[in-house]
Amino acid sequence: MAATRRPGRNHLFIPGPTNIPDRVLRAMHVPSEDHRSPSFPELVKPLLQDSKMVFGSTAGTVILFPSSGTGIWESALSNTLCRGDTVLTSRYGQFSHLWVDMAQRLGLDVVVQEEEWGTGADPQKIEEALRADKDHKIKAVMVVHNETATGVTSDIGAVRKAIDAAGHPALLFVDGISSIGSLPFYMDDWKVDCAIAGSQKGFMLPAGLGLICISQKALKIAEGGTGRNDRLGHAYFAWKDQLAANATGYFPYTPVLPLLYGLRESLAIVKEEGLENVYHRHHVLAEATRQAVAAWGLKPCAKEPKWNSDTVTAIVVPEGADAAKVITHAYERYNLSLGAGLSKVAGKVFRIGHLGDLNELSLLGAIAGAEMAMIDCGIKVTPGSGVAAASSYLRENPLHKA
Repeated sequence: MAATRRPGRNHLFIPGPTNIPDRVLRAMHVPSEDHRSPSFPELVKPLLQDSKMVFGSTAGTVILFPSSGTGIWESALSNTLCRGDTVLTSRYGQFSHLWVDMAQRLGLDVVVQEEEWGTGADPQKIEEALRADKDHKIKAVMVVHNETATGVTSDIGAVRKAIDAAGHPALLFVDGISSIGSLPFYMDDWKVDCAIAGSQKGFMLPAGLGLICISQKALKIAEGGTGRNDRLGHAYFAWKDQLAANATGYFPYTPVLPLLYGLRESLAIVKEEGLENVYHRHHVLAEATRQAVAAWGLKPCAKEPKWNSDTVTAIVVPEGADAAKVITHAYERYNLSLGAGLSKVAGKVFRIGHLGDLNELSLLGAIAGAEMAMIDCGIKVTPGSGVAAASSYLRENPLHKA
């Protein structure tokens, strides 16, 4: 028997990929064209300049790779570090764990500071480790700004202060994949050396375009300023090749053409709304979600309010309940896509992503669907409680500042 058609659209509330604005979809609907044509730089050069705005940078250099964010992780490591180099990082979720795994597989010596899942990077511990590194063996500090597995945001400004207080020359690499374009990010002020982003989150595009903004310090090291010749291998992700081609408005290999047109439109949307309004909107939607969680009598995975993420809320289900069943039921019954718990929190949490092209009514639909799915799965929450709490908050807190 043929499956029954499901009316309406899928309600996508995972923490990426995010919803794509209609005008971005239209902008990407383009025919193939010659990416070596004389007019192609008219598209490329403004993108390389305008996208720096979203990173909070004027001094950085942006490179666009046909890649997921994972590839951009690799580009940051492979272009600046040598085999056997030591890097320092904090692990407090699945994505910080995966970055550790990559660094180890690339041949780096990774010093891991283990933090409880539901917390983030500890600037004091980072400072202590750097102060103890008298010989400056640590070449980079790697921090995941927003850990989507647990709904936790770390304080990158505080990490920078810790590095400076230790008087240490280590590079600062920040995974901003689920934060850049949605949460306040100030690359220049925080002296971030490599800021890593992906198209499918705050940039409101399909996956497939990786973005990195690079400091002058990191560029100099990549160009061979250390005089070392045991660099990690890199070919596809070589900055040198990209920068040489980008200088004239081209790429060293075939670019993801529709995503470039989509990026141009998404940057126009961000400019129209204004970055500070974007940040404020995400905070209001996140706080409304947290109000709903409290009204349900549940708790977020984030251990304290200071860790709360404004792009995703990981919600801990009661003991004995299975979050995976809630997620499956929400999808099959209500056509609502919620984020799954990963690794240590698999089956213990479900996640509501509230980033990208969203407004009040979009979010309330997700809260209503999650509420119904939990009740259907036997989790005792009061019907309508989460929606009421979130809607009351949203009525009192406009998405945009006056």
